[in-house]
Amino acid sequence: MARRAYRYRFYPTPEQAEQLARTFGCVRYVDNRALAERSRAWTQEQRRVTYAQTDKWLTAGKRDPDTAWLTEPPKGPLQAALRHLQAAYVNFWTKRAGYPRFKKKGTTTDSATYFRGRFTYRDGKLTLAKQDRPLRIGWSRPLPEGAVPSQVTVSRNARGQYHVSTLVETTVHDGPRTDAAVGIDAGITSLVTLSTGEKIVNPRHERRDRVKLARALRALARPQRSSKNRAKARARVAKVYGRIADRRRDLLHELSTRIIHENQTVVIEDLSVRNMVRNHSLARAISDASWAELRRMLEYKAAWYGRDVITIDRFSPSGKTCSACGRIVDTLPPGVPEWTCRCGAVHDRDVNAAKVILAAGRAVAACGDGVRPPRT
Repeated sequence: MARRAYRYRFYPTPEQAEQLARTFGCVRYVDNRALAERSRAWTQEQRRVTYAQTDKWLTAGKRDPDTAWLTEPPKGPLQAALRHLQAAYVNFWTKRAGYPRFKKKGTTTDSATYFRGRFTYRDGKLTLAKQDRPLRIGWSRPLPEGAVPSQVTVSRNARGQYHVSTLVETTVHDGPRTDAAVGIDAGITSLVTLSTGEKIVNPRHERRDRVKLARALRALARPQRSSKNRAKARARVAKVYGRIADRRRDLLHELSTRIIHENQTVVIEDLSVRNMVRNHSLARAISDASWAELRRMLEYKAAWYGRDVITIDRFSPSGKTCSACGRIVDTLPPGVPEWTCRCGAVHDRDVNAAKVILAAGRAVAACGDGVRPPRT
């Protein structure tokens, strides 16, 4: 059994939208208040506040006349906010993430999580707690037969679009076994180059809408803060950003699914995107390519379908190594698309790098050589 999330867009009624807006506001308040208290307790008293203590504070806040409005939304999303904050602190303590941040209204996606018992799902209809009618959901694909959501997360993005993510337990069958293996070299001109010689052109989604984005950002700079015109301008900026993100995500999903279905073993490089974007000349193009998101998709889809994703050392000289004889050239300027080795082999730079990555991945699978511990 595997836990999978299915995300759909839904269209709330005015009453549902108003109730969700209050829920989002209370969730944001509880999260920020608990974060402030935990930060204060540590900086001033060197004391860690536990989840149980924040839960007691939430109960007391509902009884306080000044914050009695916390009783309006269901209690499930408020408790879920405290659990998510606790998980964020655990990730910070284990050095898997940075320190938790405060949530600001209008700049982040609003969300609320409902655990089992705080919603009902019957006959394909989902009804949230304290709502009298089911959500009008655009079921773009059905849930697995017999699956019942164990957790539901509703969200509203900066464009005003509502989405619901349902977490279900389902049986995922491994794909048909194959002996195919592929090495992947990430790039900018070509989004990825496969060791088979295939190149996936980088559509550069951000560059396509750069003029629209610049015009929308200039319009955002003119209105006064907190004015209605500024809110409208912010919505136009969010619309442009959202279209870019949607197109990028759709391409990455199609590409990662095809690669996983066609190959038993996928070999990639352990790229440090965070350090690479410090190059101001390439930061925009690297961020638009979204290599880290592609890697994430490949890893979780491989786990679903019984495939293997091997990550080789980021310092492996794949670009300067001859895939025919193994010789490593001293220098290879960035603008050289082809080069010739002393052995006489003529290489396409990206295709050769993908072949070397595949060979290194096979070596890792055989003896574990040259690989760092996997990410946790």
